[in-house]
Amino acid sequence: MTSRLLSLLALFSALSAVGAAVKIPAVVGSVAFDVFPALLAAALLGSGVGAIVGALGHLLSALISGFPLGPMHVLIAIEMALLVFLFGVLYKKNKKNTAGILFILLNTFAAPLPFIILMSKAFYVALVPSLLIGSMINTVIAIVVIPRLRSLFKQDLMNKDVRL
Repeated sequence: MTSRLLSLLALFSALSAVGAAVKIPAVVGSVAFDVFPALLAAALLGSGVGAIVGALGHLLSALISGFPLGPMHVLIAIEMALLVFLFGVLYKKNKKNTAGILFILLNTFAAPLPFIILMSKAFYVALVPSLLIGSMINTVIAIVVIPRLRSLFKQDLMNKDVRL
């Protein structure tokens, strides 16, 4: 990893921390803007960088909220890293709409599935509307902003895909 890429990783992680602090009240907890910088990083810098930012962003958002789900946030951070990684792979293959729709669906319906076992089905059902709103807002912001930021990044960074 070059120092330039490392600096950009830190920048997107900081943006994720700022987004984590911006909360919109939702059905269960709140919706934060912590994932759209990760989606930006995945599309502009590579899937691996986006995955790191996604995991850090979730942990920062949970930290700001006081870790309401305790150690389960580690599982959620891993899920977020995988989802952002997949988004980046699809986006780089010029499947932008598929990347956005798949991210929204997986983050809304698949990612919280472990909570049926760990908590209850009622918790899952209560969580889905908040996740849908948050996923849609974060993904739409990212999809709109990515093309506008492309010109700011050197082509050599965007063509490489940094792996984890």
